[in-house]
Amino acid sequence: MTDTAPVLEVRDLHVSFPTRTGVVRAVDGVSFSLARGLTTCVVGESGSGKSVTARSILQIVDTPGRITGGQILFHRKDGSTLDLAAMDPRGRAIRDLRGDEIAMIFQEPMSSLSPVHKVGDQVGEAVRLHLGLSRRQARERAIDLLASVEIPDPHRAVDRYTFEFSGGMRQRVMIAMALACDPAVLIADEPTTALDVTTQAEILDLIGRLQQQRGMTVMFITHDMGVVAEIAHDVVVMERGKVRESGPVRSLFASPRDAYTRMLLGNVTKLERPSDIRLKRVEPPVPPPPILRIENLSMVFPIVKGIMRRKVGEVRAVDGVTLEVRPGETLGIVGESGSGKTSLGRCILRVTDPTGGAIHYRREDGTEIDLAKAEGEALRAARREIRMVFQDPFASLNPRMTVAQIVGEPLLVNGLARGAELRDRVSALLERVGIEPGWAERYPHAFSGGQRQRICIARALALKPRVIVADEATAALDVSLRARMLDLLLDLQDELNLAYVFISHDISVIRYMCDRVAVMHRGKVVETGEATQVCDNPTHAYTKALLSAVPRPDPEARRIHLRHRYVAAAE
Repeated sequence: MTDTAPVLEVRDLHVSFPTRTGVVRAVDGVSFSLARGLTTCVVGESGSGKSVTARSILQIVDTPGRITGGQILFHRKDGSTLDLAAMDPRGRAIRDLRGDEIAMIFQEPMSSLSPVHKVGDQVGEAVRLHLGLSRRQARERAIDLLASVEIPDPHRAVDRYTFEFSGGMRQRVMIAMALACDPAVLIADEPTTALDVTTQAEILDLIGRLQQQRGMTVMFITHDMGVVAEIAHDVVVMERGKVRESGPVRSLFASPRDAYTRMLLGNVTKLERPSDIRLKRVEPPVPPPPILRIENLSMVFPIVKGIMRRKVGEVRAVDGVTLEVRPGETLGIVGESGSGKTSLGRCILRVTDPTGGAIHYRREDGTEIDLAKAEGEALRAARREIRMVFQDPFASLNPRMTVAQIVGEPLLVNGLARGAELRDRVSALLERVGIEPGWAERYPHAFSGGQRQRICIARALALKPRVIVADEATAALDVSLRARMLDLLLDLQDELNLAYVFISHDISVIRYMCDRVAVMHRGKVVETGEATQVCDNPTHAYTKALLSAVPRPDPEARRIHLRHRYVAAAE
């Protein structure tokens, strides 16, 4: 029988950030408790205060933020109770707790792990600090921990560096570090957001097994209601620093009381089916000829070693891909990280040069050009008609340029507009994607993630393209923003007759957005077909494995632990 007494209680917590324009109350009177041995999911959109609440527990709120009120009561195994909110953030008492009795896994493992220290040293640091082990003992403990999180060959992995690991393996290293001192409470801050669905499923499974083995309490922060439905016992819904609703996961999903919770769930279930915008379209009696025909395309990266850069092997990132895209159509490209999706998109725009095959692009006058071999003005002209929207809107916007400069740059560079005409066209583009034209002189940092992605779309539309390659264009967005962004893209497609190559690892986005889908695995296309057919009745074992790893927003139908595993045949 699980002891459901609270191990940690947050009571009327307030966290404020002073700014030049006033005080921002990032956490405003938040109260909830974590039951011993259970998983509590804290859910909400970006800016809701989830991460600040979690960081407050360990007194690691970024400056100038600070706790201005409330209590955080931690009930220790020895029966004593500590108020963490009253501790000095730099004091010995809270430092002794961090990583020992309360540990945290962060969202982006690469920014939390040192690139210049070996994995074993980083995992062993906590046990040397808190348990006083020798270097040799810490190394043995690190090997055991790496084995417990199922990292292959832990005796060798302990001497490797983090850049030698995949994203999923790096997240496992973070979990090993968090578990080093057998904590009573594990806080996981969006630990699977940047991972593809199969890797996410493995990490969720792993955390669940370790929780059962160790009797840990888990506080899991996420904006993915599907993940909440799969793993949570209790749920806390936050918006703008306040708790809007909390309770057991099954009752919250079955009968949400708050309008904000209903909105979150409604946006998730909306992505479980094709978009209404797509369903209302009337197909032409005679399909138009393809605007893009990709034939036997290959992209090979050599593996080199040593000072002489001697070639020792190769990676076939794109391996004999044949696809076509028609005007006004959305072709989805789906697969795990490393499947070749992004490499394919970069080849289409000739960001990287393919090593074989052809990319036939049909111009507006009906003539064709092979983008794989085009050079000079012919390639530049094609690039004006084929544009790209990237995954991370902040990284793809110059922080030193205003929005007006960013959106207007393609027009300026190509000599299409200047002066008043340029300002008018920029204003029209911003208005088209739902950005107030009066904000054109602001810089990217002044906008939310969803607004920044709209600015990226406006920039892509500036040259009136016929094809847009969208590389994980909604992956960094909350579910409500994701639905609105997809609807915007679909409306623009109808208005401008755009063709999309839509790259994603999110099956629900593919189902909602795409007309047809191609599934990629290790550089090859393993299945193609109508989106509804591939998503609902896949034929290839790899596609079945992808679909079975997608968390469903229904706590009564938990299935990740029953998912299909795909084992590729030996080549």
